[in-house]
Amino acid sequence: MTKIVNIYTDGACSGNQNEENVGGWGCVLEFAGHEKELSGAEVNTTNNRMELKALIEALSALKEGGLELCIFSDSSYLVNCFKQRWIDGWVRNGWKNAQKKPVENRELWEQLLALLAPNTAHFYLIKGHQKLKEGGAKANAPAFRKFKENNGDIIISAKAPGGEKLSYKRFAQIVEYNDRCDALATTAIKSLSVVSIGDGPELT
Repeated sequence: MTKIVNIYTDGACSGNQNEENVGGWGCVLEFAGHEKELSGAEVNTTNNRMELKALIEALSALKEGGLELCIFSDSSYLVNCFKQRWIDGWVRNGWKNAQKKPVENRELWEQLLALLAPNTAHFYLIKGHQKLKEGGAKANAPAFRKFKENNGDIIISAKAPGGEKLSYKRFAQIVEYNDRCDALATTAIKSLSVVSIGDGPELT
């Protein structure tokens, strides 16, 4: 039976529009009840690069190929590229986008393609920074409905490799994992910011 690995990712960038900034990424890999958290940070980057970096690092941590991957991200930049097959057009057109301009972050997209190639991947888009309300399914019905509108009502799982009807409980778990990834990225940014400040020249 094909092994199913759930991958949750998030990226962020403090001062994304500034020339000098700090970006961070976080991811959680989950398989058969086992979890692995990873995170990191870079200076002078972008939010989109951190979103891609989170998935690259998650995929790089896999010990084998031939897996079925369920990838959850709040980045429409990342998810829609694969779900709507933008990347096929980019490759076909020599890494030019619809405006005939060079695709940004090409080297990261190429890394992703190479890492995804040995596996089967399913992408799911989750709203970022989403805090569920108290009251369970009834109180969070709009958020649950929006997730199903973006991703359909069927989700791949270890319990049902062919797909099972998405439950509110599973949706709530996905939101929780996304929040964890966001926290990992934020912590990485703060840690690198402190180091960067500490390594700077003394002011006189």
